[in-house]
Amino acid sequence: MTNNEVVINAAESVVEQPEKKAPIGIFTWICVGWLAINVLVAVLAPLLPIPDPNEMISMPGMGMSFDHLMGTDDLGRDIFGRLAWGSRISLGVGIGSMAIAFGVGGPLGMLAAYRRGKMDVIMSSVMFTFLAFPSIIAIIAVLSFWTPRSLGKIIIVIGISSIPLVYRVMRAAALSAGSKEYVTAARVQGARDRRIIFRELLPNVAPTGLSFLLFGVATVIALEGVLAFLGLSIAPDIAPSWGNMINDARQSLNNVPQNWPLIIFPSAILCLFILALNFVGDRLRSYFDVTEVKL
Repeated sequence: MTNNEVVINAAESVVEQPEKKAPIGIFTWICVGWLAINVLVAVLAPLLPIPDPNEMISMPGMGMSFDHLMGTDDLGRDIFGRLAWGSRISLGVGIGSMAIAFGVGGPLGMLAAYRRGKMDVIMSSVMFTFLAFPSIIAIIAVLSFWTPRSLGKIIIVIGISSIPLVYRVMRAAALSAGSKEYVTAARVQGARDRRIIFRELLPNVAPTGLSFLLFGVATVIALEGVLAFLGLSIAPDIAPSWGNMINDARQSLNNVPQNWPLIIFPSAILCLFILALNFVGDRLRSYFDVTEVKL
């Protein structure tokens, strides 16, 4: 064996190769299916054969039956129908708020990470200053004075308050991707900034963004429930949401203590949906995480 062959074999023995990705797993697909069902119900609620969420169609406090799968509340409204329509509000708040946050914070974070220099310093200083202030306090303060409250106002307030956090996550992901060899090679070849950002950086920060998007939607849906307990969400007699249904049930059980489905079902739906979002988001993060091992 020649000296060159020895050197080549030695080099090949320490080449770092990407670790094989573990299979996604059946539980992940179950969670994805559960999320898909909730999204479909939210989108198709007006077309589904379910009662109007604000219509008093039966006796108050009825238990589960064939006519009312989850019973009725203390005003005779169908709980299943209110859950189906409530998914539109809860998912609308979560997805709408994150759309605003990612639509503004995502591009700004990537641009700051790519440009560096004074732009990065100025933009990061502003965003990190806002991060130092508890966003929940700002949200409560704004919604307390911005009346009458509506779905659009809640989405705008939560979305704007989430911009600094999304900026920080996307900036960190873009900084990591920007130090890779393919970005350096694109710059050396004279590629334009727009091409580098959209063709090189964006595809590589997208998995991180998608994972954080799911976490963000779950957090915002839980936050809407907190706002409902404080009376700062949409009134339950205007439009149901999972959060205000739980708060309404908490107050109604004082009058009808045996009507346990009133609080069990919305609480279970909310918890399972948030659990599924967090699990899928964490699985995506670990699946797309690039790790290297030495052979």
